[in-house]
Amino acid sequence: MKNKLIFPLLLVLTSVAQANSVDGVPSFAVECPGKFLVQADQDGPVMINGKEADTKIISERRFEAKGSGITLSIVLADDDSVAVTSTGKASNGVCQSVDD
Repeated sequence: MKNKLIFPLLLVLTSVAQANSVDGVPSFAVECPGKFLVQADQDGPVMINGKEADTKIISERRFEAKGSGITLSIVLADDDSVAVTSTGKASNGVCQSVDD
């Protein structure tokens, strides 16, 4: 009986994980004003301080992510560099790249 329940559960979990991907989101790691750490993997969810942000596609090279009281503007430049700016409960401004 347990084996019959495991497969459907795995399917549901897999679909939930895939629902959080956002096609075109670039991979990046930045620190925004107010000490917010923002990370994303290629086509993955945007994470703000380890919590998933609500992310939407504005255009092919622009995205918006909201969470933890801030709104992020994510822009993929022609040279494939990523610029992230933040507005919200912390200081507004340009987010700085962090080295892994």
